[in-house]
Amino acid sequence: MFEDRIHKILWAVVESYITSPDPVGSRFVTKKYEFNLSAATIRNTMADLEELGFLQQPHTSAGRIPTDKGYRFYVDYLSQRESAADDHLTNEIIGRLRVISNDINGLLEEASKMLSTFSHYLGVALSPRPEKTTFRGINLFAYREGSIMAVFLTDEGIVKNKVIRLDSGLTQRDLNRISDYLNSEFSGQTFDDIKARIVREMYREKILCDTLIAKAIRICEEAFSFDYGNVFISGLSEVLGLPDFSDLQRIKEISRAIEDKHLIVKLLDALSHSEGVQVVIGSENPAAEMKKFSLVLSSYKEGARPIGTIGIIGPTRMDYLRAITIVDATARFITRVLSER
Repeated sequence: MFEDRIHKILWAVVESYITSPDPVGSRFVTKKYEFNLSAATIRNTMADLEELGFLQQPHTSAGRIPTDKGYRFYVDYLSQRESAADDHLTNEIIGRLRVISNDINGLLEEASKMLSTFSHYLGVALSPRPEKTTFRGINLFAYREGSIMAVFLTDEGIVKNKVIRLDSGLTQRDLNRISDYLNSEFSGQTFDDIKARIVREMYREKILCDTLIAKAIRICEEAFSFDYGNVFISGLSEVLGLPDFSDLQRIKEISRAIEDKHLIVKLLDALSHSEGVQVVIGSENPAAEMKKFSLVLSSYKEGARPIGTIGIIGPTRMDYLRAITIVDATARFITRVLSER
């Protein structure tokens, strides 16, 4: 009974503080929630929760607010509840994304905007990791002296181009033959698989009879080595409208986090292989720059393969239930679109 009482009161304090950013007092909890407990009992329990590290008191005589540990309890408790899905919200999300589902980059850009609009936090989307996408075809064109242009397409609808420098010149006819060879040999394989095969072929290169094939392998090695995909970030104006960012220091912190896209990519990529929606709260963040923020993320897949990540970044005082619903619905829809291609 004591443990159940602690859980209920902690839940009440966290939920109240998420709704309104004012320290929560025992009198408020007594009036709002029907726990059949006296204000003194609730006050003593809140003091116990403070000693246990779940709550903190901003200043003497104030109410209490959750710590990162308190938010973690709240989120873990959410995951155990049989809460009904918000079908109206889910259908609205799907309706907005369905309009542009044929363009993966456009879809992800719109997803980041929609995540922000529906949550009032930052919406982020990381395009498919190139090495996890599936090669459909490549075209090679003579470009400038000593270089060629490679344009390739993936099954996910991503088009990339790259200038490749070569020591020896090749005619357009040679490049067409190389394109035909690469398309016949590698179409339908992931770039990870192609790279592994290239390594084996390069090892055998000295005994290859057709020198054009040897050049094709070298071109392939260079063409399929690329930077990470695009990262879309939307909603700075949404975040700056929150009371959590009313002071200049917090505005600078969120602005620096947005500017450092490599940091965002690193965080999203670190959780790209996790199943379901992942919630990282404040001090749980591995990056020092993000320890005052929470992330709600989920990977999206092509079939069973995770290939990218979408999510929400906001203050630790976040409406986690709504954020989890939005991220989950968005990731599931993108997965369905990619799996049906």
